[in-house]
Amino acid sequence: MLSLRNVHAVYDDIIVALRGVSLEVAKGSVVALLGANGAGKTSTLKAASGLLAAERGRVTLGSVLYHGRDSTRSEPRELVKAGLSLVLEGRHCFPHFSVEENLIAGALVRRPSRSELARKLERVYQQFPRLKARRKSLAGFTSGGEQQMLAIGRALMSEPTLLLLDEPSMGLAPQIVEEIFEIVKGLQEKQGVSFLLAEQNATLALRYADHAYVLENGQVRIGGTSAELSAREDVKELYLGVQRRDPGETAFSQMRAHRRAASAAAVHS
Repeated sequence: MLSLRNVHAVYDDIIVALRGVSLEVAKGSVVALLGANGAGKTSTLKAASGLLAAERGRVTLGSVLYHGRDSTRSEPRELVKAGLSLVLEGRHCFPHFSVEENLIAGALVRRPSRSELARKLERVYQQFPRLKARRKSLAGFTSGGEQQMLAIGRALMSEPTLLLLDEPSMGLAPQIVEEIFEIVKGLQEKQGVSFLLAEQNATLALRYADHAYVLENGQVRIGGTSAELSAREDVKELYLGVQRRDPGETAFSQMRAHRRAASAAAVHS
């Protein structure tokens, strides 16, 4: 469904964000992007959704294929019409619009009839009962969890076949995070929606994802099934908080030691 091939990207023609990222999202799958802040997860999602230009960024090398067609230079609205939507980090809602008005805004790209709009709203309300209860409330006065549900619900109003989620768990209580990921899994299993999600909570992401990629410094360091990554000692140590029993170093361990040494040198200098 989605394929990034050797994608390089920069901001302001100076700041290098991606250095040859390659990954794939199969139809009906959940794929996770793991990595620390600044690893390139958000830039990867924006490259896939055509939103790099909104922050003076651009793809300089490589290609993005959506359903086999080159979408590297496609306009975001055209990709939304084609079924690819991005939910940005930070739960970007229209605070002075009601919950229902926010949801309606997500459907306008397809110009639905009144009956189609009513059907779309009811389907989102079935997925997110909390939104139905708060549908007349101003979005700015809802909780963080409700705003995250609203951001996802608004994207679903455009009827995506591929949904990109940027840090869906950030700043939310564990119970709400579990609820959101259960909804993601339900959308995958019942409606066939595919997902590419960037997530710092590696334990949670690997539990729900089929495949995952680990990004570091704008590059894919590891890729594989969630089971394969969960079993790797270096991933356990760096992302799952598990202490290695094997005293031998892995490439990840060496990279981490190098980063620590570089930071220490910068402080002393």
